[in-house]
Amino acid sequence: MAKSWYVFMGFGDPCLFSNYRRLTVQHSCLCGNQICAIYAEGEETHPEAPLSPHIQNYIKKAMVTGQLQPDYPFDAKKYVYLKYK
Repeated sequence: MAKSWYVFMGFGDPCLFSNYRRLTVQHSCLCGNQICAIYAEGEETHPEAPLSPHIQNYIKKAMVTGQLQPDYPFDAKKYVYLKYK
């Protein structure tokens, strides 16, 4: 399955697939205190349901640390980006 970028709509549970919409433009997020975008399985309006355990763990860790995820190794592909509210 292909992956796409999805933007968090800013409300509800960030681990719930239905709270995301597929991005058709490049996001400009980096770090912050809330979820901005995720790179997840899917090519439709919403990512595949449910979000994978890895993506859910990355989302939870990003919310605690305020850092892009995964944060290790430093040059790893990032799957979760944040923004300031």
